Amino acid sequence: MTRSPGFPDHFSTAAPAYARFRPRYPAALFAWLTALRPPPAIAYDCGTGSGQAAVALAARGYRVVASDASVEQLRRARAHPRVAYLAAAAERLPLRTRSIGLVTVAQALHWFDIEVFFREVQRILVDDGIVAVWTYGDLRLGPPLDDAIAPTLARLLPYWPPERALVAAEYRTIPFPFRELAAPTLTMEHQWSLDTLLGYASTWSAARPYRAAGGDVVAELRDALAPRWPPGATLPVRWPMSVRIGRRA
Repeated sequence: MTRSPGFPDHFSTAAPAYARFRPRYPAALFAWLTALRPPPAIAYDCGTGSGQAAVALAARGYRVVASDASVEQLRRARAHPRVAYLAAAAERLPLRTRSIGLVTVAQALHWFDIEVFFREVQRILVDDGIVAVWTYGDLRLGPPLDDAIAPTLARLLPYWPPERALVAAEYRTIPFPFRELAAPTLTMEHQWSLDTLLGYASTWSAARPYRAAGGDVVAELRDALAPRWPPGATLPVRWPMSVRIGRRA
């Protein structure tokens, strides 16, 4: 496998932490997608990273092709007998025309050349096939802890890649050339230890440039949260999600 040239690679160096700490998506999302496009079927998960969405689709009965431009990410992807991983750019998909029933993109669309990718999606989807893309922004811990980490999140703002503006806009500013369907309101939620939360923060695309400028997002969040986090406790961490879904036009 070779890494696709020219893609904005913010995650290969953090691939081990990404595989360990990135949150899993809610089961309700995949139940909803399955109801729209019942298995058995072939699904394609683009920008799969460590395979979080791909494995969840496979657990629902899909055969899944999952791709990422980062070989380092794919090397650490979760194995599953119904998931085939491949290295490919989102803009040049090595998939047959009209071969895929469901296309998913989990927290990755903003890294693509979106117009070109959507043309590829139109090509590979079967008639009436489904495309679903979703994103999530800053984590939420509840008012006391949110207030504690707000200064660090504010200092990070200049260090996010420009593509993150699409995440901040919940993907609503992206032209969506499909017959759009109403999407459910969903929230990711996990019970996390402080160490897990800090591991997740280390995977943020702003963390490395912030560190190069002399900051340390992990140390700052630890200092802000440790005095308020009960020793050894796990606390709820939430991310409101934004989902866009449509059928092939």
